Amino acid sequence: MQNILVAVTGASPQVLTETVYALHKQGRIMPQEVFVITTANSKITLEQGLFEEGHWQSLIDDYQLPDIKFTRDNIWVIEDDSGRELEDAKGEDDQSVMADFITRKVAKLTEDEDLAIHASIAGGRKTMAFYMGYAMSLYGREQDVLSHVFVDDDFEFVSEFYYPTPYDKYIVGRDKKKVVNTKDAQVTLAEIPFVRMRRQADEALFTQMNQHSFSKTVSALNSAGSKDMCVNINTSSKELEVAGISIKLTGKALAIYLFFLTKPGRKETLGRYFEDEVAHTQHYLEALDRIKADVRLYKSMGLEDEGQWRQSDYELTPKMTKDFVRQSLNGFHKLLDAALVSTVVEQIKVHSDGLKSGATYIVNNEVKVYLDGQPL
Repeated sequence: MQNILVAVTGASPQVLTETVYALHKQGRIMPQEVFVITTANSKITLEQGLFEEGHWQSLIDDYQLPDIKFTRDNIWVIEDDSGRELEDAKGEDDQSVMADFITRKVAKLTEDEDLAIHASIAGGRKTMAFYMGYAMSLYGREQDVLSHVFVDDDFEFVSEFYYPTPYDKYIVGRDKKKVVNTKDAQVTLAEIPFVRMRRQADEALFTQMNQHSFSKTVSALNSAGSKDMCVNINTSSKELEVAGISIKLTGKALAIYLFFLTKPGRKETLGRYFEDEVAHTQHYLEALDRIKADVRLYKSMGLEDEGQWRQSDYELTPKMTKDFVRQSLNGFHKLLDAALVSTVVEQIKVHSDGLKSGATYIVNNEVKVYLDGQPL
């Protein structure tokens, strides 16, 4: 069985040398190959410290370690589905990209039963460490290990320190006030127990999970075996939460969902006279009013602003067209499809019977919906 070390790193590539040093000192199984998950900015720091400055090879030589394969090709820079590399993973959207990337890498590695993974969460941003730990909990097997590495306070976050040397080497410590000897540093590797959830998941579900994003995997696990589906809608943030996943919606997407949710029986037929009935336009405007929609959505209804339709001298005319409804629903369903597994989407979406002469749209009445904390 091949043993590998997989680590997430940020601006401190030292966690790699510290981890390998600790494995050696504790007499643990040494990795035959090392892989790193990081951002584009951190990759530069990692390559400079470990390769260009030679700290990686120095560790191997100082302790006469066995050959460990680790090259620039073993550094995986987090990227989205379009191949765009993350520079520093600070943005809100970057978090989902990071989660998906880490989850898929771990899922792929665990497909090989002849591979034993030692995953380190010592480096990188806190969210990177969380996603690595979560991915290991989702996909980890009996032969896989999760760990964290610690060093003395004097050496923590000190850029010149990479591992305790077997000889005297003096550097300025963390407090910038005293000189410390790297030979005296203490490094501790702590193995972290974790729940291996793949043993609890249905095999068919687990097979699907390998193809899912992080959010879809979470929604699949949270909804597995659940008969009751609950949707929470927050109109202030325009978010929909279901199966443990929060989805940012556009005002247009949220308004069309509320349009159908608040119809009698959560059902409406786009029949022959649908576009002629002003009541549908008023119902949609009421949905816009609930979510405090952008004025542009009111203008799409032929209004100058959000208050014009309430003026006593204003005569509201029918503006809801079948095409507008279909386009709005298409946008809403795309947002659901991107974040949730199909089984969850099917339960909460707006369904159509597909009739060309006048399709009927309906939302499952068994789904519990809460609007701003109140049952809808």
